[in-house]
Amino acid sequence: MTITHVFARIDVAERDAAVAWYERLLGRPPDLIPNEIEAAWELTAGGWLYIIADEESGPHASSVTLLVDDLDERMRALADRGVEGGPVETISGGARKLTVTDPDGNQIVFAQPGP
Repeated sequence: MTITHVFARIDVAERDAAVAWYERLLGRPPDLIPNEIEAAWELTAGGWLYIIADEESGPHASSVTLLVDDLDERMRALADRGVEGGPVETISGGARKLTVTDPDGNQIVFAQPGP
């Protein structure tokens, strides 16, 4: 069995407010809005990030890690769009990561593998 796609889910309180924030985070509108509670961005071929407003259970804090090839460039782009993250951390093997928290408390981690 081959896995061909990954959908990383982020629970949010209200879809439209979250779409606006994630548009700033990702630098573009969603690729797919299938209904009134979801929106999705295709980040890589077969790799999607989607938000869902689940009125029954409400938002739950999630954490998603997105690997990037240039963390410094990503941080500049985020700053240009008014999105701030925590301090950059260096982790094992020289990898670096930046954690950004959305208004619902979800963590989006941008990480650049070490040399």
